[in-house]
Amino acid sequence: MTVDLDRAVEAILLVADEPQSPVSLGTALDTPVAHIRKALARLVVDYDGEAEGGVRRGFELREVGGGWRLYVRADYDEVVREFVHTNNPSKLSQAALETLAVIAYRQPISRGAIASIRAVNVDSVVRTLLGRGLITEVSTDSETGAIAYGTTDLLLTQLGINSIEELPPISPLLDDGTEGFDGVI
Repeated sequence: MTVDLDRAVEAILLVADEPQSPVSLGTALDTPVAHIRKALARLVVDYDGEAEGGVRRGFELREVGGGWRLYVRADYDEVVREFVHTNNPSKLSQAALETLAVIAYRQPISRGAIASIRAVNVDSVVRTLLGRGLITEVSTDSETGAIAYGTTDLLLTQLGINSIEELPPISPLLDDGTEGFDGVI
């Protein structure tokens, strides 16, 4: 079966949670990086409506943090924001609340660091929190391309606080680590 390279790259970018480098795309598709770069350039032109008979899409392909990622076109930010706020249930799952707490107390923090703290995959939860506007991308690591997340003003508003410094100290809520030891060091 022959796969259309542009559509294959597009399909991977639709499901990827992080920006994808041309090298990672080339590896996944067993295709030379030069061919991947050309496919990415064609997709940018296609999505921008610059191809013959093309239509400008509601999303765009951007290079960020050493990789490529699909984003909602800025023209449609408000439409998408309204959709997310009105069509998503208002309550967060336990997993989302735990992930949000990790981000709030440890920001800026990468998805990988969140996953290692929670010891579970947090990809869908981070997408949910981003979609709800409770967290945002604050930076990208220049070496790894990992995106660091932080909380938004919307979260502060919903918590009824003015700054993240107003969160209660977490250390009094944590076990001191001595439970289960017999006192011998």
